[in-house]
Amino acid sequence: MNVAFPFAFDSSGRTASDDLSAHIGDMIEQILLTSPSERVNRPTFGSGTAQLVFAPNSGTIASAQQRLVQAGLQQWLSGVIQVQSVKVENQDSTLQITVQYTIVQTQQRQTAQFSYGGPAP
Repeated sequence: MNVAFPFAFDSSGRTASDDLSAHIGDMIEQILLTSPSERVNRPTFGSGTAQLVFAPNSGTIASAQQRLVQAGLQQWLSGVIQVQSVKVENQDSTLQITVQYTIVQTQQRQTAQFSYGGPAP
């Protein structure tokens, strides 16, 4: 069962679920938004992307984050996806993260894009 993220209930009162592709996208986002040492019993889980909201945006930060994201995905999702590439770009005050991967179970190629920071709406 692929539990929906964030956790919710469906119309029948049961735990809401997602299809495999959406579930994997949710797992990738959890790795991006979780800071290392934030999870009990999993001190190395995460990549710390959420902490960058308060850091200055630069090419150096983007390249360091690219390595952290790649390492986190390979460590925690290696049985579920094969990471093809991770691209992290800084554009003004926004950090763009693009992950290209193949789902191991279906051999389907996917691309997930995440954007953090930027001007407030």
